[in-house]
Amino acid sequence: MLPLVELPEIVRHYAPWFESVFSPEALLQFQRYLSGLIVSENKTVEGINRLFVIDSRNQSSLNRLLTASPFSEEALNQQRLALLNSLSGTQVKPKGVLSVDDTLLTHYGRHFDEIAYLRDTVNGGYKWAHNLVNLHYSDDQTDYPLHFRLWRPADLDKIEQGLQALGIPLREGKFALKESNPKKWRQYLLGVWSRNQGKPGVAALYQSKLWIARDMLQTWVNQDPEWKLPVTFDSWYTQPAFCRFLDKELGLPYVGTLTSNDQVTLPEGRVTLEQFANELKQKHLDTVASGGKPILHKIGIPYKGEKETYYSYCRTHRIHNYGKQRLVINFNESDLCDSPSFYNSNRLIWQSVGITRIRRHRWPVEVYHEEGKAEGLDKYQVRDFQAISRHIGLVAVAYSLLRATPHDEALLHKLQRELEMNLEGSTPFWRRASQAQSLWVLACFISAGLTQGHTLRALMAPLLAAVCA
Repeated sequence: MLPLVELPEIVRHYAPWFESVFSPEALLQFQRYLSGLIVSENKTVEGINRLFVIDSRNQSSLNRLLTASPFSEEALNQQRLALLNSLSGTQVKPKGVLSVDDTLLTHYGRHFDEIAYLRDTVNGGYKWAHNLVNLHYSDDQTDYPLHFRLWRPADLDKIEQGLQALGIPLREGKFALKESNPKKWRQYLLGVWSRNQGKPGVAALYQSKLWIARDMLQTWVNQDPEWKLPVTFDSWYTQPAFCRFLDKELGLPYVGTLTSNDQVTLPEGRVTLEQFANELKQKHLDTVASGGKPILHKIGIPYKGEKETYYSYCRTHRIHNYGKQRLVINFNESDLCDSPSFYNSNRLIWQSVGITRIRRHRWPVEVYHEEGKAEGLDKYQVRDFQAISRHIGLVAVAYSLLRATPHDEALLHKLQRELEMNLEGSTPFWRRASQAQSLWVLACFISAGLTQGHTLRALMAPLLAAVCA
C-alpha cells in the first residue's frame, strides 16, 4: 500500500473536465476514487479510502458516490469521451475501428444484484459473474471503450407474462418444461421473444447481449452520424440478424468471424468452411509444387506500427443464412499447417488486407478487459446494481486518463519535471508512473516536514498507522 498525501497529478490535471458532472463534494470523492483505482492495488471502497492518510474521511463518503450521488452516468461518459477527443492522439480517426465484445466479471457467491451462474468460455466451467458488454474504439495510436453496459439475466416470469399480455401465443405443450426441464423452457421462451422482438413492446421485456450491442451501436450512430467506421466482432456476435441490422439499418460496414461449421454455397453444392479451406489448401500446395500461380496470397497488414503476415484467400461467396458476403480465409503459416480463420464482410469489393486489418483491431477490446481488471473492473464489493454500474464507469474514466496521458504534452511536462525519467510505455506503465509520482510527492512531504522542524516519527506515525490498518 502506498499512502497518498495528495491526489496524483494525473487526477488533478483532468479533474476540471468533470466539474459539470458532479457537485463540489462529489467531485472530491470522484477524484479520490480515481486515485485509488490508478494507484492502489486494493480497488475496493475500503482499500481506496485507506490510501488517504492526511485528508482521511469516513468510508461512507466514497460509498455515497456509488450509491447516492445524483450524477448522471451518461454525462460522465460523455465528458470522458470529450476529453479523449480533445487530444490528437486519442481522438476518433477515419481509419478507426469499432469492436463489440463482452467479458465476465467474476465474483464468489451470489449476493450481488443481477449476478448469474455463467459459462466461462475462456477458462471453462461455470462461475458466478456479471457480464459486461463493450463497444470499443481502436486505431493505430490508441484504443478505449466508447459505451458499455451490464447485461441483466432474463426474468422468465416477466417475459412469459409480457408475451401473453401482448397477444403472442405460447405453445400449450411447452408449459410442462417449466418443471421438467427449466433449461429447455428458458430456451423456448427466449426463442419466442427473439422471433417477435420487432413487435411493439416485446423488446422491452428483455435485453440480450445482442440487443445491448445493437443499442450501443445505434447510440454511436445517433451521436456521430458522420462516422461510418467498420464494426468487428467474434463468432458469438456473428449472427445473421445482427449483421443485417448493421448493414440495412445502420449502414455500417462490418467484419465478422465465421466458424468452421458455417457453410458456403459452391457450384457443386453447400459445404462447410472447414471442407472448403481444406480443398483450397490442397489445391494451393499442389499448384505451388508444380510451379503454378498460388491460390492463397501472402499479405502484410499494418498493426500498431508493425507488420503482420498472412496467407489469404478472398472472394465473394454466398454464405448460408448471410447471403452474398466477402469471404476471407487466412492461414498464419506459409505451409498452411495451422488452422485457418474465417471472416465475412458486407463490403463485397474489399480485399483481404483491409478486412484482416479491421478484424485485427478486435484484439484491443480483449486487452482492455485484462488491463481494465488491473484498474479494478471486477474488484467491486458493492452489491447494488447501480453502484456496480457506476464503479465500472469510473474504471473506464481511470483507464481513459491513462490512455490520454502519453498524448498530453502539458501533463507529460509536469510529470517529466518531477520524475526526470523516460516516460514511455503501455497503460500498465502509466499506472506505475502515477504510483512513482505519488511516491515522489510522499518523499517531498516528509522532507518538507523535517525542514519545518517536525520529527521523522511524528511525520511517519499516520503513514504507518494507515499501512497497518
